[in-house]
Amino acid sequence: MRFSYFVLRRWLYSILVLFGLSILIFIIARMLPGDPARLALGPFALQEQVEHLRHVMGMDKPLPLQYWTYITGIFHGDFGLSFQTRRNVALDIAHYLPATVELVLVAIVWVLVLGVPLGVLAARYKDSWVDNLVRVMAFIGVAVPPFVVGLFLQLTFSYLLGILPTTGRLSLMTPAPPLRTGLLLLDSLIEGDFSALGDALKHIILPSFAIAMTGIGQIARLTRASMSDVANQDYIEASRGFGIPNRVIAFKYMLKPASIAPLTILGLTFASELSNAFLVETVFAWPGLAKYGIRAILRKDFNAVMGVVLIIGLAFVIVNLIVDILAGYVDPRVRIKHEEGE
Repeated sequence: MRFSYFVLRRWLYSILVLFGLSILIFIIARMLPGDPARLALGPFALQEQVEHLRHVMGMDKPLPLQYWTYITGIFHGDFGLSFQTRRNVALDIAHYLPATVELVLVAIVWVLVLGVPLGVLAARYKDSWVDNLVRVMAFIGVAVPPFVVGLFLQLTFSYLLGILPTTGRLSLMTPAPPLRTGLLLLDSLIEGDFSALGDALKHIILPSFAIAMTGIGQIARLTRASMSDVANQDYIEASRGFGIPNRVIAFKYMLKPASIAPLTILGLTFASELSNAFLVETVFAWPGLAKYGIRAILRKDFNAVMGVVLIIGLAFVIVNLIVDILAGYVDPRVRIKHEEGE
């Protein structure tokens, strides 16, 4: 299969998934109990005022027409009005999203920096105490809920050792750099504000690691299994016969073919990190999209809930699209499997 055709088909699938997701979100939001107009005006509003607002919001129109108005508004950057902030949901998301993106990106760095080397190490020393230790660590990472990991990290590094902060993105005494991207680490680098950079790094270590624990365990186990399969290939045995050091064989000849499976699951890991962020942001009082979404759910702010879910779905689809394209580029067999699957 030609690579360009493979990419085009994955794009079309992604668009269909987003279209289906938008319909599902809209229907579920309309099925939830409570009148958005009544919630927006408060319990003491007159019925005439509620009916007028329902008309302004288009809620007295047929559902297909309501969906068309909603989806066309999204294409124009209009996610509707948030009842809790009285602003366009798109503006609220733009305000809260960078904090969550930064947290998840740092968590992904943890996953790659720790998960892959641990998997390689376990495969290289298979069935040894090193392998057993890595497998136990991976099991703990997958089994223990992220918010429990977060609480344990807070207890250990904040309350007992007192070396890392527990909440927020910056200390109260540290002035925030001018927000160009909303990513504090990047903005601090752009401004050359290394004091803010160091403080932001200290604040993000614990929550990002708590989010990453599940992904580290998954990637470590999958990398180990993939490299163990590759280790039995004839060309690996031939490389050992030529006297090539095991370290070179592991990282140069085994890691690339073994990376297809971890690369494929990386998209699911990203989705897992996003879902973990909803709990971890609450534990660490992190001012991100998850905190905004939870508050919207508790207050039945339907437009905000739909906006948050749609943005998370969009992120999930985009990441999986990128992962599929990378996997198809690295290994043509992936493209063949997609073609046979149809």
